[in-house]
Amino acid sequence: MTNRTPEKRSLDGERAPTMPNLSRMAPVNRVFAAQLAGLPVFGPDGESIGKVRDVVAGLRLDQQPPRVLGLVVELSTRRRVFVPMLRITSIEPNAVTLATGSVNMRQFHRRPNEVLVLGQVTDAHARLAATGTRVTVLDAAMEPTRTRDWVLAKVAVRERGARLGIGKRRSSLRVLPWPDVSGLSLTDLSGQPQGAGQLLMLFDTMRAVDIAATMRDLPAKRRYEIADSMDDERLADVLEELPYEDQKELLAHLPEERAADILEAMNPDDATDLLAELAPAEQSRLLDLMPPEESEPLKRLLTYSSDTAGGLMTSDPVVLTPDATIAEALARIRNADLSAALATMIFVCRPPTETPTGRYVGCVHFQRLLREPPAELVAGAVDTDLPALDPTAPLAEVTRYFAAYNLACGPVVDAEDHLVGAVTVDDVLDHLLPEDWRETGLRDVTETQEVKNA
Repeated sequence: MTNRTPEKRSLDGERAPTMPNLSRMAPVNRVFAAQLAGLPVFGPDGESIGKVRDVVAGLRLDQQPPRVLGLVVELSTRRRVFVPMLRITSIEPNAVTLATGSVNMRQFHRRPNEVLVLGQVTDAHARLAATGTRVTVLDAAMEPTRTRDWVLAKVAVRERGARLGIGKRRSSLRVLPWPDVSGLSLTDLSGQPQGAGQLLMLFDTMRAVDIAATMRDLPAKRRYEIADSMDDERLADVLEELPYEDQKELLAHLPEERAADILEAMNPDDATDLLAELAPAEQSRLLDLMPPEESEPLKRLLTYSSDTAGGLMTSDPVVLTPDATIAEALARIRNADLSAALATMIFVCRPPTETPTGRYVGCVHFQRLLREPPAELVAGAVDTDLPALDPTAPLAEVTRYFAAYNLACGPVVDAEDHLVGAVTVDDVLDHLLPEDWRETGLRDVTETQEVKNA
């Protein structure tokens, strides 16, 4: 099937640049939001999903470029849904392709810390930060960062009152870095009160575990303000570092639909641990709000006792088939979203590669990957001698296993020889430490460091 679309032009009348393929990003790419409007959206097998209607960004309280969270896609039924950027495989001049044909069918609702680029940023009145000149925003361009996120890096503006007569078009239109245009902050466009603004700006430079320690010392009202203003992925990271009681308190504050989204964004093992702390009725409601492909792994993990390998494991390790290459394996563990412990090992299985997988073949240690030619198959580097953990193995056995084999990550294989997950050493440590270690541990570390520096 050939898609024919009119040639697109940029705002100044020049031919619009080709939009990038997200899986093969060049060092610098730029996509204007207006170019995305109306583009058809397809699944990985070419099935039609809908059309792009807007771009969703998470605005900040300062003037720094906001992160692009995803797209608003209108389905054939006229329902508008949200598709996260991580689900998008490529953006081409005539189509957007998703990594999966399954999308969350919940009606899209904008949250307080979010803004619609076409619906709210376009046509907004602003000023040039340097001169105070009044301008109208015509478009905004998103660009990828080194961390694989996308941000609204550029703004196309025209001086207010400038006419489009001969000789005026090019001179009045300017494409500027986002910080050079004032009046586009969270407060200006979304009406969000400043509240925790200074803390949010500080948190941008902090690790999730340090943010969690800081939030525990804040009043509940301020914690809620911060949670409301964080994007889902960031809040999920912070939630994983909080004690269970604080996790439950914050989750109870959130609307149920957003609480389900946060659980989806958490690591499966951490999400399962939190769900296990909730009342059965609340647990069921949250699971029902998730797409089946997100909820089913969590339901499986909930069937295991928390002090067994099955209860400790994540259902989302790195899995490849035997015919994958060393280069593919290295690309997978290079993923910035992968934890350091999970990135130490590739698991090789027969299809399917989603847990529970086909027959488990063995594992490949990342150091072995570094020693092999990139074009070789992972099948030739598989370690078949490393024993696997049984899902019912108790915590003491899991601890001895990690100590005996000096591992950061280990496979969990069921009686039918299917890989069902992987345990990482950080999850073992979490369960070996006292229950209140999150409340006292960071303070103890800080105090010890202060003594050393005295």
